[in-house]
Amino acid sequence: MTQQGVRWTAEQVLALAPDDASRTAGSRLGAAGPWSQSGCDRSGAVWGLCEGSGGKPYRTVIDTNGPGYQCTCPSRKLPCKHAVGLLLLWVEDERAVPVAAVPEWVERWLDGRGERAGHGEGGPTDGDSTVVDPEAARRRAEKRAARVTAGATELEQRLADLLRGGIAAAERPGYGLWEETAARMVDAQAPGLAARVRELGATVGSGPGWPMRLLEECALLHLLDRAWLGRDALPEPLAATVRSHVGLPTPPRARTPAVRDSWQVLAQYDTADAKLTTRRIWLYGRESGRWAMVLDFGAAGRAPGIALPVGLAIDADLTPYPGAGRLRAALGERYAAPVAPDGPPPGGTTTEAVERYGRALQDDPWLDACPAMLTEVIPVPPQDGDGGWQLADAKGDLALPVARAATARAGLWKLLALSGGAPVTVFGECGHRGFTPLAAWPEGDREAVALT
Repeated sequence: MTQQGVRWTAEQVLALAPDDASRTAGSRLGAAGPWSQSGCDRSGAVWGLCEGSGGKPYRTVIDTNGPGYQCTCPSRKLPCKHAVGLLLLWVEDERAVPVAAVPEWVERWLDGRGERAGHGEGGPTDGDSTVVDPEAARRRAEKRAARVTAGATELEQRLADLLRGGIAAAERPGYGLWEETAARMVDAQAPGLAARVRELGATVGSGPGWPMRLLEECALLHLLDRAWLGRDALPEPLAATVRSHVGLPTPPRARTPAVRDSWQVLAQYDTADAKLTTRRIWLYGRESGRWAMVLDFGAAGRAPGIALPVGLAIDADLTPYPGAGRLRAALGERYAAPVAPDGPPPGGTTTEAVERYGRALQDDPWLDACPAMLTEVIPVPPQDGDGGWQLADAKGDLALPVARAATARAGLWKLLALSGGAPVTVFGECGHRGFTPLAAWPEGDREAVALT
């Protein structure tokens, strides 16, 4: 413990790493051997010099309040392996990274961060822009809407052709047809439609019952197409939800006022395709009782810029996006160093989680999942012939199936080890594909264990 808040756990540091390679390389650098002139101060800065392959050591500095990073190594990853290693050293060995006077080169970087924040760069991080000609912006928006409409109309015809030929015949053309259709949606400037078409292609032949799953996804995509084509008749919150699912950006002026709270960071995980890495961060407002998701993006091979310490709480502004039932928010100003919260957020039963998801679908029919805290559940691994993991309510309530995509993660076995057959508190995403566990608290424990 220091006056700047708390020294994080090694697990929280590793959760910030952009990929497995960075975690492995950073762990090797989490020892005192390669480091010199390391130190930290009570405002949240951590710094050090790390021996590298060149003649000069790499200068690495971290602002744990952000967190923000800078290193003189050539890596484009953020944080790089040196930053991960230095944070691990800071976590594990206070003598190797003692409280010290701030070097001049560290002070310059910190001052630069402060100046950028003062000029507005510390505000919401995913979409704010400079002032533009409103008339030119209106014309661009109209042209894009026309392209999206043409794409949605074409997609409706392709869905009709698919159903006319029969769902069972969808395997014959192979994945190329789906990718070609998705490319057409990208040309129509509708990335949300393109992503859903690719999901259709991935559903075909994905295991027993795939025709029914494909039909369900086609129905949701058809509903989204029709909603876009008839958006002028929709209530504005639902129209905003449709625009978001289609992939249109939300202008900053359309967002609601910021909410300042102590936001508990519950989970952070990345998904990637050939072009983009998407980072999802789940937060819970300790005072407001609100849920929020911060999304950030990085180009292929590069980690997104936002990374928050899982398990801690940050005093910050979040600006919610418009839309019925939408939980996405833009991260704004942060007012203090992260601190340890007093245990997990309040939770409920498995039945309450399913009912909450059902109510959320009334506002957003395309919602894949919503956040849920489950108390007193026991993880149950696959039994002979029953096919999958489950989270069983310790009091005999509904047992939730674990989502198929989550069953391949090592986190489920970590969850089983944490439980040891006893009830645990679990945070995750509850949706029509099942429950995806993301963090857990053993009975009576205040510290979260990340499962991603």
